[in-house]
Amino acid sequence: MKLKIKMGIDLLMTALLLCLMAYQVTGQKLHEWFGTGMLVLFLLHNILNIRWYGSLFKGKYTLLRAMQTLINISVLISMLCLGFSGVVMFRHVFAGLSIHGPMATARTMHLAASYWGFVLMSIHLGMHWGMIVGMFRRLCNRKKTPAVFVWLMYFIAIFIAGYGAYCFHKENILSYMFLKQEFVFFDFEQSAVSVFAEYITMMGLWVFIGFYTVKGLRKITSQSRRKE
Repeated sequence: MKLKIKMGIDLLMTALLLCLMAYQVTGQKLHEWFGTGMLVLFLLHNILNIRWYGSLFKGKYTLLRAMQTLINISVLISMLCLGFSGVVMFRHVFAGLSIHGPMATARTMHLAASYWGFVLMSIHLGMHWGMIVGMFRRLCNRKKTPAVFVWLMYFIAIFIAGYGAYCFHKENILSYMFLKQEFVFFDFEQSAVSVFAEYITMMGLWVFIGFYTVKGLRKITSQSRRKE
């Protein structure tokens, strides 16, 4: 039951992440509500995985564990930055609370943290992709997947990652991540389908990178253990 709740929260967070990136589709008010929902789900996600924090200073750190820890801590930092900057800039959700703060700093922080958060959360998802696939396989009562289907999934994954890399470059995301540009230029005439398709493929790119990085590091770790 707890596993299903965790999976449900993660799926909702993934959907909300895509909605939050598609600001030109949702508009300010929905963006704020989605952001509030994301923050609540993130807190629940951390509460359900609280044991991870307790194990931080226990056991040996392999290269894989060090990378996973770095990504997780980076996601936490980006979410804290988004939570703070979002609350300062909110015009609708917390309008009655008269919350004030450094608006210019909050805008800059929110811009960088949004795109870093998107990339880091996508990598985090990719690092757990094997576990997610395994869960779906168990739910569908499938022990073995046909080879043809596996190869088809490989080609689809490569296509999504490739198109995601093109969109990532086209949208100039790196310039926002490193604050080379401090304003995002949204195309409000772009269709909702096109916006979501681009962000899904960009997410797919970083899921792909996260998944195969973990596979590669596991292979390196197992080979080094054999030599020992």
